This record gives sequence, structure tokens and C-alpha cells, in this order.
Amino acid sequence: MEIGRANFNYTFCPLAQSSNPSRSFSLSSYQQPPLLSTLLHPLTLRFTSAPPPHISGCSSRVRIKMSQAGGGKDETKPTMSPYEEAMEALSSLITKRSRADKSNKGDRYELLFDYIKMLELEEPIKQMKVIHVAGTKGKGSTCAFTESILRNCGFRTGLFTSPHLIDIRERFRLDGTDICEEKFLGYFWWCFDRFKERTTDEVPMPTYFRFLALLAFKIFAAEQVDVAILEVGLGGKYDATNVVENPVVCGVSSLGYDHMEILGNTLGQIAGEKAGIFKRGVPAFTVPQPDEAMLVLEEKASQLDVHLEVAAPLDANVLSGLHLGLEGEHQYINAGLAIALCSTWLQRTGHVEINYLKEMTHLPEQFVKGLATAALQGRAQIVPDQLIESESSGDLVFYLDGAHSPESMDVCAKWFSLAIRRDYKQHNSSASNHGHNELGTSHDSIGMGHHEASKKSSTQFLLFNCMSVRDPELLLPRLMRACASHGVHFQKALFVPNVSVYYKVGASSSTPTDTQVDLSWQLTLQRIWENLVHAEKVTDNDVKNTDQIYEEVTDDAEKGARSCENSKVFASLPVAINWLRDTVHKNRSGRFQVLVTGSLHLVGDVLKLVKK
Repeated sequence: MEIGRANFNYTFCPLAQSSNPSRSFSLSSYQQPPLLSTLLHPLTLRFTSAPPPHISGCSSRVRIKMSQAGGGKDETKPTMSPYEEAMEALSSLITKRSRADKSNKGDRYELLFDYIKMLELEEPIKQMKVIHVAGTKGKGSTCAFTESILRNCGFRTGLFTSPHLIDIRERFRLDGTDICEEKFLGYFWWCFDRFKERTTDEVPMPTYFRFLALLAFKIFAAEQVDVAILEVGLGGKYDATNVVENPVVCGVSSLGYDHMEILGNTLGQIAGEKAGIFKRGVPAFTVPQPDEAMLVLEEKASQLDVHLEVAAPLDANVLSGLHLGLEGEHQYINAGLAIALCSTWLQRTGHVEINYLKEMTHLPEQFVKGLATAALQGRAQIVPDQLIESESSGDLVFYLDGAHSPESMDVCAKWFSLAIRRDYKQHNSSASNHGHNELGTSHDSIGMGHHEASKKSSTQFLLFNCMSVRDPELLLPRLMRACASHGVHFQKALFVPNVSVYYKVGASSSTPTDTQVDLSWQLTLQRIWENLVHAEKVTDNDVKNTDQIYEEVTDDAEKGARSCENSKVFASLPVAINWLRDTVHKNRSGRFQVLVTGSLHLVGDVLKLVKK
């Protein structure tokens, strides 16, 4: 063994599992974090060599540093933090094949039950009181409303959603708060190491999302939540969350065209996949759906003796003058579904006898408070840029919404159009109390300085990207026309690659701001946009070649941009943000409103930059 420069990684493991007793080192004399003490008893460290004399720190993983022999000089290389190490391990589970790969269908779904046995979660999952929600649009918002309502009713809640925007821990919420880093690391390594020990060639390590879903079950079981609210990741039938065999109640939010490469090309096929979460005899709720989708939901429900009801949208009058915590008129649909799910959960678990579905003219105070305080990042969220040093705040404001389906483009456009026209004077009174909440909804995020800002001329920009599995020929026209119908026209559309990469998790998952980055997809988006704008401008008698407009391209190497008349392509998101900030500095008399949409990944990347 080389002693001169050595880094050792050691893993906590049960004493009984130590394969080499001579290399086991008891931690009984060291203080253990409470979480680890409850998770792993008794504990040993498994060494690949004789244990060193000093242990620095104590966590789910312990890193040992040794000085160079002889000189005593510490020449250890910089090491990852425990959290970065976990993100590196999690990244190893991401498969780089396309989600449209036909071999993904089912993807050996039965393996999930082997994984559950490895984690000894069969009985805990059976005992869990689950609310399970699928859908194309609004399922995350529905889950957020549901969690907030039941938390305000006094229950210990666990919420599992996807994707995360900034930190993986956003996916696991306990009592309305992201799981803390200490607990996350403890549960993460407990699951990951157990899989490493027990998986084989026949039963390999679980893939990324499956691991996260299984981790959620472990967290919620160990934390003894009263209710677990699970948002389906994709589809329903083959989703990792669907291992729950007896949920208390199920919900299906609004359905539309998305993930067609996996779920099918018709609303009927998509509805069939979503209805895969229905369980025999378990009540289910949905919202008003297109006829094709509703027929399939009703057919699947009938086959499984599921009592399926349509939840009515919430009447705003029952909120006693308060507003929903999530912005947008479409949220009243999601709120209505959440009320139905919560009411049924309370009844079926024996907590109340009242059926609030029959009393929609009045809601309990806890329900109203839950609806008013619900929060979910990246959905109809308004965030002022705080790095702008200007005379008044609000000169650069980002309107963020992770819409990424044709139908959600319509909803996003309507919300944005109404939001930028809202009379911000009504927020002046609350500005002194709230100021700038960097991640709040529009009720809290904007207020201070908008009296002054409202006197300025407003200019709208679009900041857009979407995954290549989506069809921009459907998304961009819907967005442009919906905004135009409300009188909103973008001065420029900005197209950027996402900062985050899809095969890595954590702080190191950012791509370098490299001029060699592949921008072919962004250039395709730009071409579509330029053609759309040009088509709007020309008359029937003024037939021109739209490609000629697109070809009037200038490369601005200094700004890292590729410009057309109505759009720009930037090599990276930070460059685009800096261009916007420069534009604000050069136009002090203007106010700039930027709609960020097309991808939740893009929304998360913008939030990361704005938070700095």
C-alpha cells in the first residue's frame, strides 16, 4: 500500500455483514449523528487496509486524509463533499439512451418488486396511506395543493415530485420542506450501498428515476409520514411509483399530448397509460377531459370497479378573499381536484365524516389556508433580477413557467399576458413587508418599485428551449398566437441550450460555456421562430421566401450570439442573461419582461443563475 499520498473512502455497514473481521473498526467510541444511529446499528467501517489512526468527521460516508510519509506535508488532492459524492453515485444510474427507445416499454417492470424486497419495503409500502396522481398537465400543482391542505389539517406529509429544478432534494418534501442534507445522505447511502451489495447481472442496479422513487418510499417509511403524496414521473402503468398496490385514492389531472414517443399518439392511448394507476375498488377523480380521453378513463375504471368522479373546478368565492398560492386561472381546476383527493383521503382513513365535495360553497379553514399557501417552483413564478443596479427594482423580471406541451403553451401564454398587465400598485402596501422574495410567487416577488417601474415602457422577450423529443413546430406557434391574441408580441426570442446536462446530477452537471457547444437544435428553433414571425408580417399578396429572412444572420462573437431580425441564439444561458442585463443598463427608461418556458430544466437553470 502506498502511504505517501492516500485517500480512503469508507462505508458504514452492519457489523454482521463485515466480510473481514480483522479489518472491521468499531465506531462505538465515536459520536454518531442521530439519523445514522437510528438507521445503522451496530456500525463498523469496512477498510481496504489497516485502519488509520485518525477519523475526521462522521457521516454516512467517512473520508480519511493521510499526510505524506516523512515530511508530514498534506498533499491530498481536493476531494468531493459528501453531497457531491452522492450526486456522482446517483449520476451513475442515468442511462444515456433515448427515452424514445422502443425497448423502454415496461423496461422489465417486475424488477421493481425485487428492489423493494432488497430494501425490505414490502410491508411499509402496504401500510403507507398513499394519494397517487397522474396526468399530463397540473399533476405537480395538484400534488402541491394536496400536500399543503393535509399539512394544514395537522398531518405529517411526505411529497414526492419530479423533476427537481435546482437541488435533487426538492423531490422529497417532509412537512412541506425539502429533506435536509443530513437525512438525505443517510437514506441515500443506505439504499445505494444495499443495492450495490445485492444486485446481480440478472437484477442490475435500478435506473435513475426508479432509484429516486424507491428512495422516496424508504424516506417516507422511516420518517413515518401520515400521508404520502406521489406524483407519477411519466405515464402511469409502468411508472416506478405504481408499485403501490392499494392507495387510498387516485387522481388524474388534465390530459394532453406529451411524451407521445412512449405513451402513444392519440389522447385515448395516453389516457390508457395514465389510467394504469387505477387499482381495483380504489376511488379515483379526474378533471374535465376531452371526450376521447374521458371515454378511455371511464372504460378502464369500469373494468377495475373503480368509482371515477369528475372534480369540479374550485369556485374562487370559497377562498374568503384569499388567492391560490399558485398563479394562473388553470390552477382552479387543479385545486378542485386536490380538494376531492383530500376529502376522500380524510374519509377513507377515518378522520372525518363530512364529504366536502358536497359542500363546495364552504371549505374548512385548514383547506383554505392550504390552498392559499401552496408553493411549487417553476410554475407561473415571477422573479425579479436582483443583480440589476438600477434606480428602481423590476427593470428586468423573469416570468417562469415549465410548460412543455401544446396545451400548456396556451395556458402559459394567457398567464404571462395577464401577469404583465396586472396593476402592481396593489402590491405596494405589501412591498415593505415582503420586498423581493427571490423564489416567491407573483404576490410576494413583485411589489417594491413597481409604481415607478409601471411608468416605464415595457418590452417582452422570450427565453426558450425544449427537449428534442418535443415538436417545436407545435409548441412555438401555439405560444406565439396565444400571446398575440392577448396583444403581447415579443421583441426578440432568445434560444439557448440548457445549462444542466441530462446524464449528470448536482453542481458539476453544468456544461462549460464553450464556443464548440452543439447549437444545431437551437438554430432549428430559431429558424421556426423567424418563419413564424415573417408569416405574421407578410400579406397574402406579399409572397416572399421565408428562408431569405432567416439567412440574414450575423455572428456576434463578442456577445457569443447568432442574431436574426427577431431572434438570437446564444452559446450558453449565462451569456444570454448577461446580454439581457446589458440591454437593461443601456435602456434605463425601459422595463424588460422575460418569459422563460419550454422546459423545466431551463426554468431551473435560470433560477440557479438568478439566485446567485
